[in-house]
Amino acid sequence: MDVRDLELALLVQAQGSIAGAARVLELDPSSVSRSLSALEAELGVRLFHRTTRKLSTTEEGAAYLQRVAPLVDEMQAAAQAAMGARQKPAGTLRVTASVAFACQKIVPVLPAFSERYPEISVEVISSDANLDLVEQGIDLAVRLAPAPKGDLVSSKLMDTRYYLVASPAYLTRVGGLETPEELRDRDCLRYALPGIGDVWRFRGAGEKPFKVNVAGRHKFSNALALLEATRQGLGAALLADWLVVEDLAAGRLVEMCPKYQATVSDFETAAWMLYPNRRYLPRKTRVMINFLRENLAR
Repeated sequence: MDVRDLELALLVQAQGSIAGAARVLELDPSSVSRSLSALEAELGVRLFHRTTRKLSTTEEGAAYLQRVAPLVDEMQAAAQAAMGARQKPAGTLRVTASVAFACQKIVPVLPAFSERYPEISVEVISSDANLDLVEQGIDLAVRLAPAPKGDLVSSKLMDTRYYLVASPAYLTRVGGLETPEELRDRDCLRYALPGIGDVWRFRGAGEKPFKVNVAGRHKFSNALALLEATRQGLGAALLADWLVVEDLAAGRLVEMCPKYQATVSDFETAAWMLYPNRRYLPRKTRVMINFLRENLAR
């Protein structure tokens, strides 16, 4: 029995579809389907129920794959140890992140990544929507959120925090703030995204967190547009530290109410790296994870 067929069956199970496994392996789905059929014929057991719309593991298939999974893991680990550094990571790596994070953090380090791994081609998919990694064949996602939940494997890249900021021109025109509650009477720039628009959260040292309902004339669907609007003096905004640190240092923006910690959703938010499954993690994905942690983690 070919261990590659077992790896393939486990990958199909983890991805939940033949098409998903084919995208990971960069194979034609018909080739994956033929390999599965050959394995089932050799075993004399149907591993998966397959229809045009759905794939599910049979009872016999689930029991079999559960038993062979640790053996396959050990064989993969032994093979990787034997190959060591001689195997160069290669192929196309599809990475998704928000528009702002991709522009501000990922693209600037791509030249160094390309120099280190010349045989990897990177496709950066900038989107403020949470794309389906399996359905769209994405290898790695970076998302800004509290600890992720669900089937994806997650690894923290870096902690993040938010700053309440405004431009010097805006503060000269309308004045500063003594407390965050005064934002109720100010023009606030907000995200046009579900769940993080009209309620901002604050807490002072040793105090309980509290919410402030904010309003204003302008909303923006991505953080880069929100940042530029803040620079132009349209109002006050909550922006991530990695996005505003240079503007704060240069005086283009000023922190308001610095005694208070602020957030648009959760105080424990972070940048997380997510990928579809741990069992089959291509070297191209692993080296990108390590590279981003090396260059961006704080």
